[in-house]
Amino acid sequence: MAKEGITPRAQDYAQWYLDIVRGADLADYAEVVRGCIVFKPTGYALWEAIQRGLDDRIKATGHVNFYFPLLIPKSFLMKEAEHVEGFAPQVAEVTHAAGEKLAEPYVIRPTSETIIGYFYAKWVRSWRDLPLLGNQWANVMRWEMRPRPFLRTTEFLWQEGHTVHADHEDAERETLKILHEVYADFVEKEMALPVIKGLKTEKEKFPGALRTYCMEAMMQDGRALQAGTSHNLGQNFAKAFGIQYSDRNNQMQPAWTTSWGVSSRLIGALIMAHSDDDGLVIPPHLAPVQVVVVPIFKNDAERAAVMAAVQAITADWRPRGIRFHIDERDHLTPGFKYNEWELKGVPLRVEVGPKDIEKKSVAIAPRIAQDNINANAAAGGRKPKAFVPQQGLADQISSLLEQLQRTMYDRALRFRNEHTFEASNYDELKQGIESGFVRAWWAGSRDDEERIQEETKATIRCIPLEQPGGKGKCFYTGEEASQVAIFAKAY
Repeated sequence: MAKEGITPRAQDYAQWYLDIVRGADLADYAEVVRGCIVFKPTGYALWEAIQRGLDDRIKATGHVNFYFPLLIPKSFLMKEAEHVEGFAPQVAEVTHAAGEKLAEPYVIRPTSETIIGYFYAKWVRSWRDLPLLGNQWANVMRWEMRPRPFLRTTEFLWQEGHTVHADHEDAERETLKILHEVYADFVEKEMALPVIKGLKTEKEKFPGALRTYCMEAMMQDGRALQAGTSHNLGQNFAKAFGIQYSDRNNQMQPAWTTSWGVSSRLIGALIMAHSDDDGLVIPPHLAPVQVVVVPIFKNDAERAAVMAAVQAITADWRPRGIRFHIDERDHLTPGFKYNEWELKGVPLRVEVGPKDIEKKSVAIAPRIAQDNINANAAAGGRKPKAFVPQQGLADQISSLLEQLQRTMYDRALRFRNEHTFEASNYDELKQGIESGFVRAWWAGSRDDEERIQEETKATIRCIPLEQPGGKGKCFYTGEEASQVAIFAKAY
């Protein structure tokens, strides 16, 4: 049974998602600015946790952070034809400033390859300057026709990496390193979300790229969400913006570039992959508050004794890296607090009352059950509560948080496996994509791909990097195929 105010997933998945965003106090609609949202403190704290985890990995791979202007001369965007064609419908322009029409309009960055390319062309002179490994944390704007909080908004937050290399091989290594060592490592280890890493088709690749790699995650309605992309841009942008270098023989050579990015839509992925009909569920590694402590008392005397015990119990938690909050609000009942923190997805609740003080114990309640893939199935819909000794509690909490992290990953992986189907013909693909991912041998053309999308609303999410080997029969054309593709409907 769903928590009051939350539409059950099985009844209306789209409304359930919006109810979680509202109920967990993650964001509000910015009604005065079309298609935008306001990140409320809990939602922004999640973005900060995502940003920290990714930024650490980006810097560990040798990259440094820059920041480039929000406004880009429109002529820059026109220099790479395929790029501008891909973004034209989403671009917002600034045409007037200080009461006068601008001689040249600016576009509000939909992405920054063009303006960064301009400056990289100034900074790169010799092979000694390479590789140039840069990243920026920024906001971008793309005019979305059907916005949805976190998933698709007119303005969103992201990071975009941009690098320059001396040859194709180095650019390719960079592209794959980001995919594996930064993006997939973060999403799987910190977000507890398994991903399929693969290559985008020519139809689905980033406009202007030589090739695009991506990682695809499955949401609880069986749809795919692209959780990150890494692009080998070849020499297209380098030639358009004059990024060249003098090689070891003093010959001028066009450089090779890459770009890669993930955005605040990862918050949407977290919601849709892990949450339940009781509210938000946050992986412990990312949770701004990992443990909420609820003191239980009836009068001032009990309050003083319980709060003293709580302070003693939690004294070593912060040095141990446990992020916790003590909810000592007097005007709310313990039951109200339990429901509120459960709705907000805090992984673990600790209760301390007078009887717990006498017994030198506490009650611990995890946000999700660990012994069942369905978090609402255990204990008739209630999460199990355990009474444990106060002594050694920090160790138990740290261990339990790691167990919950693993449980969430295993549950998401099991769900994906159970909702991934094989198709040997078109009818099987049509049936499978209504419930999840479909794996199928593929030897079709771009025209075939477009027809399938038009008829089914499904796309090739990626050509997985891990292939079964051998050959098979293409489900659509009947021709011999050497690769398997993943098809799905997607956000």
